[in-house]
Amino acid sequence: MRGGLVYLQRRHAEGRLPGIVSATRGNHGQSLAYAARRTGTPVCIVVPHGNSREKNAAMRALGAELLEIGDDFQDAVEAAITIAAERGWSRVPSFHLDLVAGVGTWALELLERAPDLRRLYVPIGLGSGICGAIAARHALGHAVEIVGVTSAHAPAYARSLATGTLQSVPSTTALADGMAVRTPDPLAFAILQAEGVRVIEVSDAQVADAMRAFYHDTHNVAEGAGAAGLAGLLADPEREPDDVAGTVLCGGNVDSAVFARVLTGDVP
Repeated sequence: MRGGLVYLQRRHAEGRLPGIVSATRGNHGQSLAYAARRTGTPVCIVVPHGNSREKNAAMRALGAELLEIGDDFQDAVEAAITIAAERGWSRVPSFHLDLVAGVGTWALELLERAPDLRRLYVPIGLGSGICGAIAARHALGHAVEIVGVTSAHAPAYARSLATGTLQSVPSTTALADGMAVRTPDPLAFAILQAEGVRVIEVSDAQVADAMRAFYHDTHNVAEGAGAAGLAGLLADPEREPDDVAGTVLCGGNVDSAVFARVLTGDVP
């Protein structure tokens, strides 16, 4: 919720904000809906068809007008742009430096408390989380390596960083929907490229293993994208036994039916 709070605080400081429109797979939308309710801002959230029912319910419960449009996240983004223009509202992108400023506070707090951390594994959706971690590392002068983790079934960022050019790649992940990005954000890509971020790709099966580990070992519920950092940590061939490594559980919004299947050993 921190990204949405900082973003809307700064927009309201600039002047009147009649309403906001944004696209999401769930967590960004909940952040904006929460912040909009606190600031009295009308909010419309666009999700693709087949989005998580429980994420949709949470956004509606927070007061958002929810519209289901398109087959994937990119379709929802394009619909949000059209709706914002029609209504004269402000379109909130899924990546913006003011969102990064709010989201990145998790990394600031973690790195302040873990000065000896050697590697930090961060899932990449559209990039706010990992860019926030990079900003926090620079702010503190911390020596930690920030390692990006993408879904092997949504490899747009991994392919783009490997080739040095923006690549649009269809997403087929059935479990890590928060990472189901077809096209990287150009600014986020530029930041990751300039930093030389190393990226690990993880499969849905590895993500499911990490979800089970979070629950059985720590009794925390992680959605697919939220568990991807742990999946990357476990899969990293460069990790050494004495490494002081960390990750972020960046979302617990998983439908109960999906989570039940994961806990029984299935890979939805």
